[in-house]
Amino acid sequence: MNISLRIAAALAACLALAPTARAADPVTFGLDWVAEPEYGGYYQALATGIYKKYGLDVTIQEGGPNINNAELLVAGRLTFDITSNSFLALNFAQENIPFVAVAAGFQKDPDILMAHPGVGEDNFAALKGKPIAVSSDTRASWWTYLRAKYGYSDSQLRPYGFSLAPFFTNPTDVQEAYVTSEPYLVHEQTGKWPVVMMLSDSGFDGYASLIATSDKLVKTNPDLVRRFIEASTEGWYSYLNGDPTPAFNAILKANPDMTPGLLHYGYEQIKARGIVDSGDTKTLGIYAMTDARWAKFFNQMAATGLYDKSMNYKAGYTLQFVDHGFGLTK
Repeated sequence: MNISLRIAAALAACLALAPTARAADPVTFGLDWVAEPEYGGYYQALATGIYKKYGLDVTIQEGGPNINNAELLVAGRLTFDITSNSFLALNFAQENIPFVAVAAGFQKDPDILMAHPGVGEDNFAALKGKPIAVSSDTRASWWTYLRAKYGYSDSQLRPYGFSLAPFFTNPTDVQEAYVTSEPYLVHEQTGKWPVVMMLSDSGFDGYASLIATSDKLVKTNPDLVRRFIEASTEGWYSYLNGDPTPAFNAILKANPDMTPGLLHYGYEQIKARGIVDSGDTKTLGIYAMTDARWAKFFNQMAATGLYDKSMNYKAGYTLQFVDHGFGLTK
């Protein structure tokens, strides 16, 4: 065998022994609304290659008012989804649905009630007996908490159509909103900031923007779940503490209705109000959840009659993938 053939044979042997490059695992991740700054950590992880670094090929699928991510998740069309609040996780347990919350994206629920300034409707207690527009989902969730705490009545309820038009035309209108968006839009239109009553300031202790997946995936491929949570955590720290421009660009591209002004306002509200990074996350890391807080929330809502007090609420979540201090700087 001449030297050229020996070199070729040696190279072939080396290649045969070399490990085959692992293909990235496909992940389809469903949002509970269209692309907004509230999802910045995920878009940051996608745009900067963080997901790729963790061996994940992530597709972010936007939600919206006519998209039911829970149904898509149960049908197997999503690997993970944003489960909007703790109620949905408890509903998994209540209805014996084999899905579970694996991480809490928001430590503070960004839901608010919004009123006009100067009309005396500037705190939750003052709204007793006043008309309040909320969605059908809210009527079955945190409205029950406000009703029990402040003595509200269902007779106060008015339909909410995800529009600010009634607010602009009615000086006594009170409606649900998101702290990261509607106040800015009201100010942009009227030149005045509305009264903002943040649900979390009322003593409501539910998590929000949770990540959910199937019990089956947790059991059969916990490494995939871990990598998705850790990569997303890294994306959030990068987004909140570094340069958010990659996420901003990706969000603006995905959602043509988003404006730079609204994008920056939402981003600053997330940071200033500690929506993602506050409380337990300071010692346990972003996505923190605790049994104590879940117990407090469950007891809070069971007292309203929404859940049976004997229900196994712990079936709706797992702490397996959080509370490890991942991403915290020493």
